[in-house]
Amino acid sequence: MASRLEEDLTCPICCELFREPVVLSCSHSFCKVCLQNWWRDKPIKTCPLCNRKSSRDIPPMNLALRNLVQTFAEQKKQTPSEQREQTPSEQREQTPSEPLCSVHSKKLRLFCLDHQQPVCVICRDSRTHKDHRFSPMEEAAEDLREQLRTSIKPLQDKLQVLTGRKEQFEDAAAHITAQARQTEAQIRHQFEKLHQFLLEEEQSRMKALREEEEQKTHNMKDKMATVSRQMETVSKTITETEEQLRATDISFLLQYKSTVERVQRRPLVEEPQMEPGALIDQAKHLGNLDFNIWRNMKRLVKFYPVILDPNRADPELILSEDLSSVKSGEKQKLPQNPERRKGHIVFGSELFTSGTHSWDVEVGDSKRWSVGVIGPVQRRGKTENVDCFILFIDGKYSACSLPDTVKSLSVRRSLQRLRVKLDFDRTTVTFSDPDTNTDLNTFTETFTDGLVPYLITKDNIPLKILPKDVTVNM
Repeated sequence: MASRLEEDLTCPICCELFREPVVLSCSHSFCKVCLQNWWRDKPIKTCPLCNRKSSRDIPPMNLALRNLVQTFAEQKKQTPSEQREQTPSEQREQTPSEPLCSVHSKKLRLFCLDHQQPVCVICRDSRTHKDHRFSPMEEAAEDLREQLRTSIKPLQDKLQVLTGRKEQFEDAAAHITAQARQTEAQIRHQFEKLHQFLLEEEQSRMKALREEEEQKTHNMKDKMATVSRQMETVSKTITETEEQLRATDISFLLQYKSTVERVQRRPLVEEPQMEPGALIDQAKHLGNLDFNIWRNMKRLVKFYPVILDPNRADPELILSEDLSSVKSGEKQKLPQNPERRKGHIVFGSELFTSGTHSWDVEVGDSKRWSVGVIGPVQRRGKTENVDCFILFIDGKYSACSLPDTVKSLSVRRSLQRLRVKLDFDRTTVTFSDPDTNTDLNTFTETFTDGLVPYLITKDNIPLKILPKDVTVNM
């Protein structure tokens, strides 16, 4: 009832409670100011509702209606519970801070679709908005909200993509940290092995030096003792003889014969001599010392002609710590990497572009594997990405040069090792059995760029790149 009464006490022009209401001859009432603004610049003064011509230019005041509006407004202030029961839209309409029309100081009730701005009811009939399209504020707001929702949908989708990309980068950053720590631990382990080897090598060489020093010092002491004894004997003989020389003539002559015999019984024996090699052999201990240490280090050092790249390995493959072997295992959680490919494949870390390269792969008892190289070649006047490999599956061997050549191989005995030889000068890729020195297949292609080795396995038995012997040319 309060809402219905409020509608009856509302001006049809400004949609607010009457202020100084006036009544026309057609019995319709309006705010005095609203009616004056409505009639402004109009030659014929008509009712805004029924369009009947007014009999007066200055309509009389509707005192009864004014008193009723004042009473209703006072009661409304005294009953806040009714205010709480009003709808949110009604409460917003009574909010004193609600913006007003900057031209007419009226509440903004409509939305001009042509100017895309809120307007009041007076603006609707002004020259500025002549022949414009209008919509109720609520409908316009809902329509524009829907348009804005549609407009921001690509941005929301973009935000979702960026959020996913950020998560990828966060995963990659965490993986980089884990890689760095793991690599650091392995570097430290390798240097600890080298440090231990150098320490043992130093101790061994120091021990050999001390043993030589002890032996040769002992020899020198023996010679010095022999010389000392000889010196003592000779000195005694000299002293006794000199005493006889100082004796009186008769005493000297009486003792002369025995003195001569004593001197003659002490022949001058040959004194000990310095023998060759009596001194420390410094040349043996110091000559090419670092080279000899490095040569002894060969038993500790391994050289792998192909190093597997963990960043280019299928997540279901597990690489050894030294990156020389690979086997199938449980799928690992790894960050996305454009270099990584699926298919249980792992690539070598180096791109071969010239010269001759050879490496052996131990396949052992693995039941399903592939060993090969991949890269661009020139075929039929155009460049193609060609995959040359030996495949073992279901107990059968095949030589393949994809995308077009597959050939069955006749192998006398199961391969334990497979040798791959890449010759850029002859433009050939040769696969052979190093245990029997038997060529299995040779592919001849026109290489246009580098080739990358790779291994494929779907078995938990590792495929291993075998180390090569380190030789020194002098």
